[in-house]
Amino acid sequence: MVKIADIELGEFPLLLAPMEDVSDPPFRALCKAQGCDMMYTEFISVEGLIRDADKSVAKLDIYDYERPIGIQIFGANLDSMVQAADIVTEANPEVLDINFGCPVKKVVCKGAGAGILQDIPKMVELTKAIVDRTALPVTVKTRLGWDDNSKYIEEVAERLQDVGIKALSIHGRTRKQMYKGEADWSLIGKIKDNPRIKIPIFGNGDIDSPEKAAAYRERYGVDGIMIGRAAIGYPWIFREIKHYFATGQLLPPPTVEERVAAAREHLKRSIDWKGETLGILEMRRHYTNYFRGLPHIKQYRKTLVSEFDPAVLHATLDEIHEVYGEVSA
Repeated sequence: MVKIADIELGEFPLLLAPMEDVSDPPFRALCKAQGCDMMYTEFISVEGLIRDADKSVAKLDIYDYERPIGIQIFGANLDSMVQAADIVTEANPEVLDINFGCPVKKVVCKGAGAGILQDIPKMVELTKAIVDRTALPVTVKTRLGWDDNSKYIEEVAERLQDVGIKALSIHGRTRKQMYKGEADWSLIGKIKDNPRIKIPIFGNGDIDSPEKAAAYRERYGVDGIMIGRAAIGYPWIFREIKHYFATGQLLPPPTVEERVAAAREHLKRSIDWKGETLGILEMRRHYTNYFRGLPHIKQYRKTLVSEFDPAVLHATLDEIHEVYGEVSA
């Protein structure tokens, strides 16, 4: 049984990665329904939290059906991080997660996210301050290093464990790589082989099929897998991996009926949570994967990613269902 502190996650948990404008409550609900074991909020700016910015505070919204859930924060200022830890603690998630891995320039240039990989002592200092401040289990998500010449993740794992984190998620790329090239899990495997490491180690990067999940579980010995981009518009990835682990068989892909139902539920939840305009806009990145592989779907997808009228969007989903029937991709 894999545990973060006293939180039981099952024998080999599958986690939904925190993704900006993706891992929101509407999408998390769909992933949970498909077997995701633990989810994280979108990352939240500590500066936004302590200034009570609406967008940051809204990301604290969590619901009982999502549990266990982690709230993820990012920042570079110690005082701000500690104040934000108090706010997160009040929101009562199971876990407080620190983002030391986001490679986006506007985050990195402030020394936050993956930017802190250029200052490991500060990374450790910030982590210790948060661990000391909150009664919540603290976890970290990070990358192998800043670039190929600074892959210090083995040292980082030990030092973060020593200051009290309860789990570590590692994306198998450097910041310089962004999301390019192939994720290198070899160092993640080395950390799992280190007898000093007692906390769960979750691998992240490039897991996009049940077969790959099974191969990486076996090859690198991780305690669980965190899935990011492969889940966008495809929450079924969690049930497919779990079924493959249990049976060695691949599930058939979701039917058109399932795809349309999921897209419709996602759209409704997104509008309910964010309001009509933003809810429709932020839903758009999911449509490609919801209907990937259906022949001649481009004309419908064009409407889905350009239309602002919910009635037209629902009518388009109706038409997809009617035209494609029970065809599966």
